[in-house]
Amino acid sequence: MVDPIVVREWIKKADDDFDFALYTTNDTVYYAHACFHFQQAAEKYLKALIVAKELPFVKTHIMVALLKICEASGYRLEGLSDAANFLDGCYIATRYPVHWPNEYTKENALMARDAAEKVKLAVLAVLSLAS
Repeated sequence: MVDPIVVREWIKKADDDFDFALYTTNDTVYYAHACFHFQQAAEKYLKALIVAKELPFVKTHIMVALLKICEASGYRLEGLSDAANFLDGCYIATRYPVHWPNEYTKENALMARDAAEKVKLAVLAVLSLAS
């Protein structure tokens, strides 16, 4: 049986990343950092669902893979594949030097916010938690 405290801890960590990214988007020009934290929030929301429903837990940061675990277990998180794909692009390029263009703007940060919020709302709905 799943310990609800552990699930709440995953949600709390996700909420912290989400709120930090919101603050960063609104008050600075660190848009890459905001995109990274929105990705982290969405990842942790999905992991909260995986833990809560006792699905196979895989140590990965790939949103698409986490979404597939949920969907393979019957949790249809409609409309999240585009969000997951977008957020996957916010993981590596926002943290490390890369050899492809990776300019992050406020528009990118707002898109990451919207994608993370879709994941958040979908997961909280499945878990029957208020946002």
